[in-house]
Amino acid sequence: MKSRTNGEGLRDKVAGANPAPVTIAPMTQPATGATLLEARDLSKHFGGLRAVASISFRVRQGEIVGVIGPNGAGKTTLFALLSGFLPATSGEVLFEDAPILGLRPDTLCHLGMARTFQVVRPFPEMTVFENVKAAAVFGKQGRRSNQEILSDVEEVLRATGLAPLAGQHPPSLSLPQRKRLEVARALATRPKLLLLDEVLAGLNPKEIQEALPFIRSLNEKHRVTILMIEHNLRAIMGVCQRILVLNFGQLIFDGAPSDAVEDARVIEAYLGGQQHA
Repeated sequence: MKSRTNGEGLRDKVAGANPAPVTIAPMTQPATGATLLEARDLSKHFGGLRAVASISFRVRQGEIVGVIGPNGAGKTTLFALLSGFLPATSGEVLFEDAPILGLRPDTLCHLGMARTFQVVRPFPEMTVFENVKAAAVFGKQGRRSNQEILSDVEEVLRATGLAPLAGQHPPSLSLPQRKRLEVARALATRPKLLLLDEVLAGLNPKEIQEALPFIRSLNEKHRVTILMIEHNLRAIMGVCQRILVLNFGQLIFDGAPSDAVEDARVIEAYLGGQQHA
């Protein structure tokens, strides 16, 4: 039997148990915009553990950039550093060329960086509309009229497909709907950069397929730059224009999805460098 290359093995991992053609996202928005977010030699140590080790990368305006890697690679720690939930051991993070390390999450939100969480926790006693309104009121600095706030909330509900559910309470929503509510609350802060933390986690294949155009629409129609963590390789490689691959806290790849599945370091991280018969 003809042996298979490691690259083919990783492509099968991307395709899943029932292989289907893997669509690699076209570069619909070339990375020519100004740098929105930049990490320089960013590190986080927990005692002797280097969870994030001297990572440097840039995210340009208009991009959808994915962050992938095996369990324990440092993805969630990286997001916590970028969004102000953890202090860095060393390094720099710039947002629109201004240093932001040490700033609180609410301050970063006011500056235009919003994030979602893998485990969604909306206010259960408030309706969908009220959850999004709370984010619109407190997620941005400056005084706005009630009419402006209501207009923003209605726009976000339409954009996320939640308008028909505006009067319902979160416990009555399905998981995909609660995930969209999490994104809606982040969108209501009018972010320039949206950090999506496993927004597809827990969804079935059909729900994931329906969510991908939604993520693209946030970027293309609403002009939101996106940095997203995802374990579903097939999904993230089908929606992202560029991906960052982490392994043991180090950035081992930064480039196009089509190149990642052929990269020796990425193959080693996911398959252990073994060939498959």
